[in-house]
Amino acid sequence: MVVPATGGVKRYHTLLCAGSVVQGGAGSRASVVAPSACNVWLKGVTEILTASAKLSFEGAAAIPKTTEVEVPPPGGGLKTLTRTVPTLATSAAEIEAAAHHGAAANARERGHIAACRAWLDGDWRRAVRSWGDVLLDHPRDTLALQLAHIGDFFLGQSQMLRDRVARVLPYWRESTPGFGYVLGMHAFGLEETGDYARAEQAGRQALELNARDPWAVHAVAHVMEMQGRLADGIAWLESRAPDWSPDNGFAYHNWWHLALYYLDLGEHAKVLELYDTRIRPGRSQVILEMIDASAMLWRLHLRGVDVGNRWEAVARNWEPVASAGNYAFNDLHAMMAYVGTGRSKAADAVLGAQRAAMDAPGDNAQFTREVGYAATRAIKAFGDGDFAETVRLLRPIRSYAHRFGGSHAQRDLLDLTLIEAASRAGQDRLAAALRAERMNARRETIPAKLKNVRARRLAAAS
Repeated sequence: MVVPATGGVKRYHTLLCAGSVVQGGAGSRASVVAPSACNVWLKGVTEILTASAKLSFEGAAAIPKTTEVEVPPPGGGLKTLTRTVPTLATSAAEIEAAAHHGAAANARERGHIAACRAWLDGDWRRAVRSWGDVLLDHPRDTLALQLAHIGDFFLGQSQMLRDRVARVLPYWRESTPGFGYVLGMHAFGLEETGDYARAEQAGRQALELNARDPWAVHAVAHVMEMQGRLADGIAWLESRAPDWSPDNGFAYHNWWHLALYYLDLGEHAKVLELYDTRIRPGRSQVILEMIDASAMLWRLHLRGVDVGNRWEAVARNWEPVASAGNYAFNDLHAMMAYVGTGRSKAADAVLGAQRAAMDAPGDNAQFTREVGYAATRAIKAFGDGDFAETVRLLRPIRSYAHRFGGSHAQRDLLDLTLIEAASRAGQDRLAAALRAERMNARRETIPAKLKNVRARRLAAAS
C-alpha cells in the first residue's frame, strides 16, 4: 500500500478529529476531542488501516508515491501482522483504550474500532458488517464506505460492491465533497455485477466531477475489458493517462489493464514494454503490484512468450511473504512466480502454509478451502506438465472462484489456464467448448477487434 505522510487514511482521521467532513446523516461529531486522545486515535487507526487494508481508493488520485508500507493481508490475524509492523499491537491497544478513557467514544467511533479489531483478527466479514452498521446511521462516512468496499472486494462479495454503495447514494448530492469518489465505487460494483451500461455511465459521471479519480477510470476500463472493446479501452486509458498516471499510487494497475488490451491483440512486445516501464519498473514489495506482475507474466507464459529473466525478480519479492498463508489470492500469484523460476521448495512451502491456513481461524480458511488451495495446486500442476491434473482441479471451482476475491478480469486468468491446460492435455472438445463460451461472453471477435483498432488508429492519425 502506498501511504504518503499527508494523504489517504490519515487525512480522513484528521478531519474526523476536527469533527468536520466525515459526518453522517445525523451530523454527529467525534466525541474524542482532547488533543492527546485525538492523536492516539489518529496514530492508531492510521497504522492499523494502512498496514492491513493494502489500498486507499479515496486518496489514490492525489497520493504521491512516497512511502510504501506493505504487510500480508490480515487472514493470519493480529499476531501475523505485528511480526511485520512491531508497533501495530501497541497502536491497537492504545486506540481501544482511548475509546474507554474519560469521555467514552460514541457509537460511531466504537463501530470503527470494532471493525478495526475484527479486521486485525482476520474476521473480515465481521469488520465489513461493522463498517456497514456505521453507514446506516452515517451514510456520508467516506472512511467506513471505502473500507467496507475494500472488504467486499477481498471477500468476493460482488453484489455488495454494488449494493453497499447504492444504500448511501440517496444521502449524497453532486455538490457534496467526495461524491465523485462514491460514484466511482458504485461504477465498479455495477461492472462486477454485469451491469455494464450503467457502470460506464456512472464512471464517466464520476470523472466529470473529478478527472483524477483512478478508481472511476479503472471501473470503465473493466467494462471495456469485459465487453471486448479493445480499441475503446486503449483509447480510454491512453487519452486519460495525464489525469490518472502522475503521482498516483494506483497507476500501475491501470497500466496493467492497458497491457491486457494489447495482450488480446497479440502485441507482446508492447505488453513487455508496459511491464518494464509502467507495471514493474522497480522491485516494489507492494503485494498488489506483485500480483499484477505475476498475473501478466503468467498470461504471457500461457502464450509461450519468452519473458527473459523477469520472473526471477518477482519470485524473490514473493519469498519473504508467500509462505505466511494470509490470503489465498496472494498464494495463487506467488505460485505462478515459483513455477516460472522452478522454485519447487518455495512452491511446496506455499501449499504447506495453505494447509495450515485451512485449520486456522479467520476468513482466509474458507477462501483457501473453497477455492485457493485447488487453484494454487492447479498452477503448480501446470508447471509440472500435468495438464490433466490442472483441468481436474480448475473445472469444479471456476463457477464460484469469486469466493476468494479479485475481480472478473483478475480471475479470468483461471479460465485462460484451464483452456490452455485442456488443449495441452489433448482434451480438444473441452478446450473448444471453453473458447466458444469465452468468445460469446465478449461482444467482438478477435478479427473484429483487430480491424476496429487499426481503423481507429488510422482515423486518429489522419
